[in-house]
Amino acid sequence: MEEFVNNIQSVDYGDSNIITLEGLEHVRRRPGMYIGKLGDGSHVDDGIYVLLKEVLDNCIDEYRMGAGRAIDVRVTEGRVEVRDFGRGIPLGKMIEAVSIMNTGGKYDSKAFKKSVGLNGVGTKAVNALSAKFVVQSFREGQSRKAEFEKGKLISDSEIFSDGNDRGTLIYFEPDGTLFENYLYKDEYIETMLRNYAYLNTGLTINFNGKKILSKNGLTDLLNENITAQALYPIIHLKGEDIEIAFTHSDQYGEEYYSFVNGQHTTQGGTHQSAFREAVARTIKEFYSKNMELADIRNGIIAAVAISVEEPIFESQTKTKLGSRDMAKGGASVNKFISDFLKKELDNYLHRNSETANTLLQKIQDSEKERKAIAGVTKLARERAKKVNLHNKKLRDCRIHYNDSKGDTDNSCIFITEGDSASGSITKSRDVNSQAVFSLKGKPLNSYGLTKKIVYENEEFNLLQAALNIEDGIEGLRYNKVIVATDADVDGMHIRLLLITFFLQFFPDLIKKGHVHILQTPLFRVRSKKETFYCYSEEERLTALAKLGANPEITRFKGLGEISPDEFQHFIGKDMRLDQVTLKKEDAVADLLSFYMGKNTPERQNFIIDNLVVEEDIE
Repeated sequence: MEEFVNNIQSVDYGDSNIITLEGLEHVRRRPGMYIGKLGDGSHVDDGIYVLLKEVLDNCIDEYRMGAGRAIDVRVTEGRVEVRDFGRGIPLGKMIEAVSIMNTGGKYDSKAFKKSVGLNGVGTKAVNALSAKFVVQSFREGQSRKAEFEKGKLISDSEIFSDGNDRGTLIYFEPDGTLFENYLYKDEYIETMLRNYAYLNTGLTINFNGKKILSKNGLTDLLNENITAQALYPIIHLKGEDIEIAFTHSDQYGEEYYSFVNGQHTTQGGTHQSAFREAVARTIKEFYSKNMELADIRNGIIAAVAISVEEPIFESQTKTKLGSRDMAKGGASVNKFISDFLKKELDNYLHRNSETANTLLQKIQDSEKERKAIAGVTKLARERAKKVNLHNKKLRDCRIHYNDSKGDTDNSCIFITEGDSASGSITKSRDVNSQAVFSLKGKPLNSYGLTKKIVYENEEFNLLQAALNIEDGIEGLRYNKVIVATDADVDGMHIRLLLITFFLQFFPDLIKKGHVHILQTPLFRVRSKKETFYCYSEEERLTALAKLGANPEITRFKGLGEISPDEFQHFIGKDMRLDQVTLKKEDAVADLLSFYMGKNTPERQNFIIDNLVVEEDIE
């Protein structure tokens, strides 16, 4: 005890230790509190896209308040310009609105009744995290312009006459010292803008000269994202503060796109849970049959959007709704959605008997398959419980996706094959956020098989249990599911088999951006003073040019050859991942049929025609 007291006394703690951060300095010191992770733009949830979204949210709020029908967005070489034609920031308070925390017009619910941003942080965070930030407001022929660097005011024009009537122009360049080597990807931006357009019919977004707009709202969203054949025409229902669209396909699982006040809640929340429950119960009551809710939802592809007064999100990046009520003193989110569906969906099914019959047949087919594998499912669950996952198959981490603790977005699981590879990753990983699942040999080709195989096959059964996705990906334990295999033919085959498994039974896992491929270096090029890990032949040649004569070159033939000490370089902050994506134009059914089906002669001819022989590199 005496030693403990002496240690406390030895730590200097006085007036000089109390620090007050001025202006936006706290945002720069703790950016994760405001925009989530930083990143370099290689992933859709990286910070540079959050910066753009924060600016766009203000433009959308203006449109939803009836001000301005167009938004111009230009992104070139890391520089972003967004111009709306709303009411414009009040000129006298323009500087404060973009630079002083907890300052904004959205605290007054009369002005912004159902807005996304209510905490007075959005553009301030953009300002603070930008090397250059310019704001200009236009109101009734007058304007004001100000420029900032890293959140600090550099110039202010004061108010001057201008020919533009109204609106706000924001220009920013993310700070390269925070977002190292960042690069905006047009496809990520376009997806974001399309979502805004689906939720705001009548709005035109001009992105680098390309027009993005939607006439049919959530119906357009589903048509754009459905990768399997819809079994019946999309049911599209709209009411005050709510819009719903859904259909069913023959794919397994459930697929949801949910929104609150125009914000894409990628992690769902109270509104998505309420919809899942209400849509199944409404359909069950319509048919007056003893149906399992899981059978009703199997194969559903749905979008739900609601407007809530002063929404409460579970994080600053607003990816999961926490609000339980539509408004203070109003109905609960659950009751609001349930009442809407009981009336509108029930009416729709009564009026559209052909759709109702098709839906009933789909539910009966799901029920038939579930009952056929009921016995296998029960045994598989018991087997998964008995297997000591934590010692034999899964080396788990401490923080999981959707946990209330830590940076859950960084939680990931490496799926690897072989003891040497899994052993190296296990010894190198961050035990807080990185788990390892070890495969035993090559997985089964699951193409064309029913979900019964998921429970009959031990590898698939245990992988499903480890990910916790048996009842859908809402319970997913890891944000990133990373396939980590050798870069040889066998490794590529294992990748393809795993992706086939996910596409076949859990397509929404891929659609939601959770599945990735780990890139590992092909070469190590080193001299006595410097070492380069090269992921391509081009990088190898660049390393040779830098090191000069007689460097040592090692070609890695498999993950097992990479020592745990070296593996730390490849699964740490510089980890390179290729995200597996799935879009409508990918023609998934045709691709799987060709590569994984029984058309051996066709596939053989394709391989012969496209064979490339690489020479050994000494």
